This record gives sequence, structure tokens and C-alpha cells, in this order.
Amino acid sequence: MRWSQTLIPTQKETPSDAQIISHQLMLRAGLIRQLTAGVYDFLPLGLRALQKAAAIVREEMNKIGGAEVLLPAMNPIELWQRSGREQQYGDLMFRLKDQHGRGNVLAPTHEEVITELVAAYVNSYKQLPLTLYQIQTKFRDEERPRFGLLRVREFLMKDAYSFHADVESLNKTYQDMYDAYARVFTRCGIPFVIVEAESGPIGGSASHEFMAACEAGEDIIVTSDKGNYAANVEKAEIGNRPHTFAGEPTGALENVHTPNLPGIDEVGKFMKVKPKNMLKTLVFQARGLQSPGLQWVVAVVRGDHDVNEAKLKKSVKETFGVNEITMIDSPEVRQTWAIGFVGPDAAVKRPDTVVVVDPDAAQGGFWATGANEVDHHVKHFNWSRDAGGDKLADPKKVLVADIRNASAGDPSPKNDGGVLKTSRGIEIGHVFKLGTRYSDALDAKTLDDKGQSHSIIMGCYGIGIGRILIAAIESLHDDKGIIWPAAIAPYSVVITPIKYDGEVKAAADALYHQLTTSGIDTLLDDRDARPGFKFADADLIGFPIRVNIGDRGLKEGKVEVKRRKAPEAEMVPLTEIFEHVQKALRLP
Repeated sequence: MRWSQTLIPTQKETPSDAQIISHQLMLRAGLIRQLTAGVYDFLPLGLRALQKAAAIVREEMNKIGGAEVLLPAMNPIELWQRSGREQQYGDLMFRLKDQHGRGNVLAPTHEEVITELVAAYVNSYKQLPLTLYQIQTKFRDEERPRFGLLRVREFLMKDAYSFHADVESLNKTYQDMYDAYARVFTRCGIPFVIVEAESGPIGGSASHEFMAACEAGEDIIVTSDKGNYAANVEKAEIGNRPHTFAGEPTGALENVHTPNLPGIDEVGKFMKVKPKNMLKTLVFQARGLQSPGLQWVVAVVRGDHDVNEAKLKKSVKETFGVNEITMIDSPEVRQTWAIGFVGPDAAVKRPDTVVVVDPDAAQGGFWATGANEVDHHVKHFNWSRDAGGDKLADPKKVLVADIRNASAGDPSPKNDGGVLKTSRGIEIGHVFKLGTRYSDALDAKTLDDKGQSHSIIMGCYGIGIGRILIAAIESLHDDKGIIWPAAIAPYSVVITPIKYDGEVKAAADALYHQLTTSGIDTLLDDRDARPGFKFADADLIGFPIRVNIGDRGLKEGKVEVKRRKAPEAEMVPLTEIFEHVQKALRLP
């Protein structure tokens, strides 16, 4: 391709609304352009990089036996109602009606559609296992699209789905996908870490995320300093922490009027108490009960910690038979609880309530907490004195469990002396074991060898194609611009004639023909522009190799080769340039 024949609108200045480096550089390098909030045009260079990433993903999916399909982006809403996820996605889902009044959605993901497809054609265990995948556009109505391609309303995803007659088969495909993902991101040249993860709205029994380090990332990665544990913050467990409700009171219970204070930090400042010496008490409605008479679940953590709802849900399900919990702040709830001012004592004393306390909050010593009265808190709360020591020992009433988000400095769950540390990253891939959540809802069943019907066991595996580009740029750039890994660079080589005429033009055209006909994707910068301007554009875009051709070098039969990552250029004989480029790109 010649520069004059394509569209590469580079910019010198950083757009004012671009906050993270990948967004800034993709705009400046002319890879993308914003059409509207959260929706981007991919320009020729951006599309080439995107297509290269997609090709690597496609190769690795095919290698492990995936069969490619293409599913509709617009789905009948009934499928989502059958799975229960229409409500779950809520305002994130684009909804529309056709001219006949039928409800449809723009799919944020495709579990429902693929399951309906398989249910129509697969009816015997002999047809399993089966893995289907697609590379398709997804739509999510993000409230605050931001950070370029990181949080958008329309994006390209590879989503794969596997179907199995038994768990052993699922486990094998899950491992195959796990390994294939590692190969994908390694081939794309992206530094990544694999972490344990929560399944979230997808559902399922197990999942792992593939994360790329990024200071602007929205995800928190938790790792042990011993290098033997990694999880995202929603999943990260914390090691053993001794706890006891015992301890003498630090003083008489003191009621403090705390009006018009919106949060725990403001309350702490007013009371002259640090958040770590406060108890945060959150109220959840209990649903899907196995225990009659139970209406409420109350979680208690230290004031400087945050409740992890996934951990809390797991704890109450296993211990109290509560299948679902929901935090609702409504006038009806406020008739029962002084929301924002609840203390653990009221929760412990209610017969229709169970209490789950994080170990760091289940301690003696000085505590401040809610007074169970609007605009009031108390100092010198003591568990034994104020919450009733006998009830605290009742396992049907009070549970001490890890229910908070992990933070830097916490003990590793390996309990080997390791200490947790945190960093930020972006999710570039996610694998799930779904079980029968969708096959149950959409009646995807097969007959076994005895003629008995069973729901198909499923797995789900996603890669954000655009996020591969983000991860590469966030990890690989300098003050001049992008440093593309060769595998996903828009072009591997850019030829920059110092002046595109005469012998220089002839040499540039000949080299361009040689490289392109040999399968090396090459861009010829045939613009009538100053050399420095061309060099700056090439560095901004991040082509792995720049070949500079000028009169002076040609007189010696040489051209200048500048690798994007190298500090200096080198002179190479024109007769050896093809082999030199091959070696630099590590091509066979």
C-alpha cells in the first residue's frame, strides 16, 4: 500500500478528551475516530491491526477444533426473558421494537442464541463435544463510555461456546481454551497474567481472566508476593486472620449526633475516629430461602473495607441456605432499618436476621458504629456487652467469614507467609465453566446411551479483540508513540524515501515490490514531505521497521534500517535488505 492511496490522519497534538495513553495514541496515529460517545470508526491502519489480532485468535480457535459461525447481532427478546438475563442486564441492554411491535435486543453477548441453535440440532450425546465460536460485534449501553476502546457501546468480540455430555469433557475443553488463550496473547506480544475470577452475570461454576497490566485499568489484580496466587479483586480470598469478639469495653456507650454526613469518612472526621476503628453494617434482603422466617442478611466489615457481595452470597448460601441477597434502600426497608446508621447489635438481636462478620471486624477494642437511629452513631461499641455474647456464639445466627475485598498487605490465602499486593489491569480474555444454566433455561438436552434426557453442560470463552490493541499500546509505547508487536502492527515495514524521485524513487519502488511480493506487508511513504515529518509519523504509528532510502546511502549500495525499538539506525547493503527484514521480523 502507498501512503497516498490510503487514509492516515495523524495528529501532532493530544486530543483534550483522551485520558489514557492508548486512546491518545490511537487517535493521534489515525487508527480510530470517535463517531459518538462509545462508538468508533476504525480507519485503515486501525482495521488492519484489528484484523491481524482477529486472525491470530481465529487460528488458535481452529487449532483446538472450534467451528466458526456468525450469529445475529439482533435477537428476539423472548430468549433473554427465558434465561432471566433481560432483567439482569437492565439498562446495559439496547432494546428495540420492529414495525410489528415485536421486542428485540442488540446482543451484549450470545449465550442465549447459541444455546437455542444447538438445541435445534443436537439431540444425542454422540454429537458432543462441540465447540462453536464467532467474531462478532456486541452492544452494551454503557452509562459512561470512556478511555477510548476500553469502555464502549459497540465492540468486536470473539465468543466461543462448548457443549458437553459430562464434566470431564468440559474440563478438557476448558483447559484447551485456557492454553489457546495463553498462545493468543503470547503471539500478539502482550504481557499478561491469568487470575481466578468471578463469573458475574454470565454465571457458572469456575472462571479465569486473562489480564494485561494497565495503570488506567478498571480491574484490580491481587497477587501474592511469593508468586503462587493471582485473582481479581472480586474473587481474591484472604488468608487466615485470628478473631475474637472478646475484650473489655473501652468505655461507656456514647451516643453522638451526626446529622447531614453523607459517608463513613465524613462521619469519622466529625467523631474524630479513623475508619479502621469503625464498623460498617450493610443490610440485604434474603431471597430464595431454605430457612423459614429469615428475612434479612446483615454484613459487618471494618469501616475502611468494602463488602464483597460474591463472597457474602457464597457464605450465606453455604451456611444459612440463602440462595440470593439483594441490597434495597426503600421506604419499606427504612421502616425496619435505619439505613446508613445501622449497628451490629440491632442485627444480632433480631430473630429474622443472620449476621456475617468479617474477621477484621470481629475483634475487641474500640469501635464506633451506627446507633440504629437516623443521624446518630455510637462510640465504645463492644461486641460482648452490646450485641449479646450468647447470640454471638450461635452458629445459626452469627458467622465469621471472609466477606470483604482483599487489599494490599493482607495475608495470602495460601497461608504460607505470603503477602498480597495489588495492581491495575484490563481484562482481555475470560473463560467460564457455565454448567447447565442456559441449557436448562432454553431446553437444550441430549439423550444418553440409555435413552435418558440430560441438559447439555456448557462452557463459554471470550476475547475482546479491540482490547488486544489497547493492551499492546498501554504496555508498549514511548514518548514518540506506539511500539507495535510485529504480529499485530498495521504494517510490518514502512519505506521512507528521503525524496521520492529519481534513483531514490526507483530504489524505493523496487524494494516495495520485493517485500510485498514476498509476503511482507509494507507501506511506501510516497508523500512529498520533509524526512523528519515522515520519520515522526512512522514512530508515532509504531511500524516495527522503517527503511530510509536516500541518495547518499544508495551511492554506497546501502539503505538505513531503523527498528522501532532500537536506539540507533544501521546501514544495510541493499542486496541484503530482504534477509535483514525477515530476520528482524523473525519470519521463516
